[in-house]
Amino acid sequence: MADPSSYRPQPGQVPDSPGVYRFRDEHRRVIYVGKAKSLRQRLANYFQDVAGLHPRTATMVTTAASVEWTVVSTEVEALQLEYSWIKEYDPRFNVKYRDDKSYPSLAVTLNEEYPRVQVMRGPKKKGVRYFGPYAHAWAIRETVDLMLRVFPVRTCSAGVFKRSAQIGRPCLLGYIGKCSAPCVGRVTPEEHRELAEEFCDFMAGRTGAYLSRLEKEMHIAAEDMEYEKAARLRDDIGALRRAMEKNAVVLADATDADLIAVAEDELEAAVQIFHVRGGRVRGQRGWVTDKVEAVDTAGLVEHALQQLYGEEKGESVPKEVLVPALPEDTPALGQWLAERRGSQVSLRIPQRGDKKALMETVHRNAQQSLALHKTKRASDLTTRSRALEEIAEALELDGAPLRIECFDISHLQGDDVVASMVVFEDGLARKSEYRRFQVKSFEGQDDVRSMHEVVSRRFRRYLVEKSKTGEWDPQDGGDGPPEDDGKPKRFAYPPQLVVVDGGQPQVAAAKRALDELGIDDVAVCGLAKRLEEVWLPGEDDPVVLPRTSEGLYLLQRVRDEAHRFAIQYQRSKRGKRLKSGPLDEVPGLGESRKQALVKHFGSVKKLRQATIDQICEVPGIGRKTAETVAAALAGAVPAGPAVNTATGEIIEDENPAPAGASSERGPEQ
Repeated sequence: MADPSSYRPQPGQVPDSPGVYRFRDEHRRVIYVGKAKSLRQRLANYFQDVAGLHPRTATMVTTAASVEWTVVSTEVEALQLEYSWIKEYDPRFNVKYRDDKSYPSLAVTLNEEYPRVQVMRGPKKKGVRYFGPYAHAWAIRETVDLMLRVFPVRTCSAGVFKRSAQIGRPCLLGYIGKCSAPCVGRVTPEEHRELAEEFCDFMAGRTGAYLSRLEKEMHIAAEDMEYEKAARLRDDIGALRRAMEKNAVVLADATDADLIAVAEDELEAAVQIFHVRGGRVRGQRGWVTDKVEAVDTAGLVEHALQQLYGEEKGESVPKEVLVPALPEDTPALGQWLAERRGSQVSLRIPQRGDKKALMETVHRNAQQSLALHKTKRASDLTTRSRALEEIAEALELDGAPLRIECFDISHLQGDDVVASMVVFEDGLARKSEYRRFQVKSFEGQDDVRSMHEVVSRRFRRYLVEKSKTGEWDPQDGGDGPPEDDGKPKRFAYPPQLVVVDGGQPQVAAAKRALDELGIDDVAVCGLAKRLEEVWLPGEDDPVVLPRTSEGLYLLQRVRDEAHRFAIQYQRSKRGKRLKSGPLDEVPGLGESRKQALVKHFGSVKKLRQATIDQICEVPGIGRKTAETVAAALAGAVPAGPAVNTATGEIIEDENPAPAGASSERGPEQ
């Protein structure tokens, strides 16, 4: 591991101008490529105190052994050079997108004498017109099958084409009218190329003019009593409309745009792109990447734009690119895109209307793509086994932690303090074992004290269960053993590893709780979310697992699940508190009888004014319950009168409330 100061450039040596820089390791391999408006300012950021750098940046600068730079005249040149070097050197610390699948595209080989329509995958070839990509190859073939009736372009391979030309007889498609049979000279090369170009124009979204022309020809043929020709044109129009219906209209103004959305967590990001042409979604693709460098959403968008359009020219770059966040060098990116297209390109964030709604759809697809990627990764048995082994090795455990329990604390500014416990067995979530806690011993905000209480309560229950089998003799005066009802006990099984969401203080609190109960066979660690560091009890420095570690990925999933479960419970608890009224404090009064009381009197205000005898008139309410209700409402503080904010008048509560309503309810979430 190198000291960045050993290769730091001398003051004044780095120019204050746009450029691209490369970090190399001790073997002269390029490990990172970046660009900057000012090389001097950007490189200075890398050579500050390593402790102040982002962990991924710190890893990069300590792995590097030298840095070099190239000065360019404009930011656009820097952008292009950065893209070229990333593609050439494939640096390990640069974000690199990889397709989550190999998407097929519809290709027209305009570089051949007789252009061919076919399904293509992989890198794009020069002189080939591409449409898509599509989610499935069969979707392309269905569309092509419909359109060949109108545009009978060649679809056969070179071998089939050559053989048909030799024997002077076309293939089956030539006989049924779905190929113009250039192989046997039915059309000239020029006529066949014109068909292929019309096919491309229709696929590019210029459909209205072509359909109008066909309809006009159909009406002329009908007027001239050429009914067979008119019927054929009618069927052609129907086939083209069916092909168009396969791509629903999403933007009514026939927009040509690409929409890019990003879903991310601390370690990975998923990008989804919808290609909209003529207002219809013509293609979709997605990438998943490891976040190997310290990069935000805007940075991910910039990398996506470079990869998406780095090899494109002309109409492959749309007039409009919609993104979730604008990169830092938006003007330079816009100019770069415009140069590739040959005309102006709008790069912006959609704010309202259909485009914003479609962007939300693209974002949902990105979220699903990331979740699916994580699910596939988590479901692999070999991967889970390796993750458990890596955790055991990093934490110096005696064996793989087959049962992991994770605790998290959640509250809102000290109110409604709750905790969650999630369980992973063999690397998979065991949701039936999840538990949640209300912090009872104190009020206010103290995550460390809350963690101590929750871990103590969980393992005290475990010891109680052990005492029933004679394995442990309770001496701490804790909760007594519950009745044996034959059901599985909630806390009967101990984990091999306890994970807490937090750093040193939370880890120390959990360890102290175990020590107080005399439990010494359960390991404890904490995962600090900001830097993804693993903390162990009594250690001054964290354990830093490699970014590509499956063990770190599993710990992160466990921590995130505990966080989600805790927040869900805390929100539910807060919502019930905000919606509660004075009737909720009446012991023994269920929801049905509360609704009956409010429905009978119209509001809690009128119920508070009623006598006990009047309350007894409500079906299902006895005298004892009526007395309890009256006493509870008499002790409750009535809410202030409602005020009309426009006039300042006090609104009298004369209108009856609907069943189940309460005038004392707090605001809903």
